[in-house]
Amino acid sequence: MSDLELWGGPECTINRVGPRYGDQVRESGHDVRLSDLDRFAELGLSAIRYPVLWESVAPDDPACMDWRWADERLARLRALELRPIVGLVHHGSGPRRTDLLADSFAPGLGDYAGAVARRFPWIDEYTPVNEPVTTARFSALYGHWYPHQRDERAFWRALLNQIDGTRLAMRAIRIVNSDAKLLQTDDLGRTYATAAVRDQAAFDNVRRWMSWDLLCGRVVPGHALWARLCGYGFEPRLRAIADDPCPPDTIGVNHYLTSDRFLDHRVQRYPERSRGGSGDRPYADTEAVRVLQPPPAGLEGVLREAWRRYGIPLAVTEIHNGCTREEQMRWMAQGWDTARRLRDEDVDVRAVTAWSLIGSYGWDTLLTRPGRYEPGVYEIVDGQLRPTALVELLKRLPRDATLPAAATGHGWWQRDIRFQHRPIPRPAPFRAFGRAAARVAPDILLIAGVDEAIGVELARCCHERGLACHFEEAGSLRDAAPWGAICSEASLFRVSRAWGVHEVPVLACVPGLDAAAIHRLLDRLIDLASPAQVNAAA
Repeated sequence: MSDLELWGGPECTINRVGPRYGDQVRESGHDVRLSDLDRFAELGLSAIRYPVLWESVAPDDPACMDWRWADERLARLRALELRPIVGLVHHGSGPRRTDLLADSFAPGLGDYAGAVARRFPWIDEYTPVNEPVTTARFSALYGHWYPHQRDERAFWRALLNQIDGTRLAMRAIRIVNSDAKLLQTDDLGRTYATAAVRDQAAFDNVRRWMSWDLLCGRVVPGHALWARLCGYGFEPRLRAIADDPCPPDTIGVNHYLTSDRFLDHRVQRYPERSRGGSGDRPYADTEAVRVLQPPPAGLEGVLREAWRRYGIPLAVTEIHNGCTREEQMRWMAQGWDTARRLRDEDVDVRAVTAWSLIGSYGWDTLLTRPGRYEPGVYEIVDGQLRPTALVELLKRLPRDATLPAAATGHGWWQRDIRFQHRPIPRPAPFRAFGRAAARVAPDILLIAGVDEAIGVELARCCHERGLACHFEEAGSLRDAAPWGAICSEASLFRVSRAWGVHEVPVLACVPGLDAAAIHRLLDRLIDLASPAQVNAAA
């Protein structure tokens, strides 16, 4: 088995809400910063998931394709020897002349894919459609994105159109490059439930596989959802797909801390935003990690399941945690550790992907309206990329080097802080995969010379984030072994003289900081604790 690869990718969604298209590449400014690619290459990535999206290249007349942006970016990636895995539709519905429910979607995507392959015949890896099941749910079942349907038949039609689009795209690409490979991504979690709504959970747990089941030709008589789809009139399409399958060369698993869900018929236990239902049965739908004890099987669990189900090489194609900096680092490090551990058990995991290299916009609103910005490996500040502590982490992971102190320890998802609702025993028969081992944190955060109010709030914030801290009053500066220090302005010179020469970052705080400001201060200190950032700051 080849070495585990580190991949990356900028969030690149183009989705449509009503008449408006949202474009993450444009919103982040990546569309005008060619230099971003050099920064990505410096991370030591083996490959990058990169957009050449249908809506951007051919937004109007399919005969008039604008290749200028793609030409420049892909040429630069080639010069940097950074292998592109090209995406053609990312949570989109295509240009205005089509949509996910239109008969023209699949053949139109096939034609576009052929044009991409002819323009860039040296590209070997493609994801024609990112997350087909997720996109169909958001567009045709929940109504969030265009064409804004809320109907199960529309959902299946949108999914089948994306699967047919993928099949036609790969067929057209392989006419040009017979060695081209399909990396098929989808969000993969598991649904847990109380007994009263276990049928809904069972349905969800079959539906989550449908992108890969369809492409592998598995949706045939006897499949758990065959009769259901035939009831909607899709039998001829199912038979056509099964007779001419297009199995992925690699299965791309996108898994987030909120991907595992828990359904509970006792809706009064949960806030209004969690309540929904299916048919006549109301239930609350919440993050499983926030309620189940022991916690859900998580990333390790779904990777094991996917390997047992398909026996096709796997890649973790999105690792991201929209949280504080040390929690972002812990999630990335634990994802890498999980992949390494499974490879030792002969599960063929090929890569782990640092997703959202430059952050993302509006996922807190599910891209339905403007929302907040979440930093990624780099943070966008005044239109430019600023490295965060994740940069140094990514450079260390493939070398199995000692990690930054803030990346060690258990994440919030492994501590009791995770509970937002009354803990519920995890339902049988789901197997417990155990709690991931925490990396040991040998170092601490030094807090020196601050007033009592700030000290109390700093201690509370550090405890909340799982950061060990040490107050100077409890010992001398010489006894501490900090990775960073926070002090009063009056103590800045003294503390900097003691630890600045050891490349330990020191930040001053002023009285009266609120919790949000303290969290930002801690994020900045963690970024500066990266050796690359310490040198730059100096």
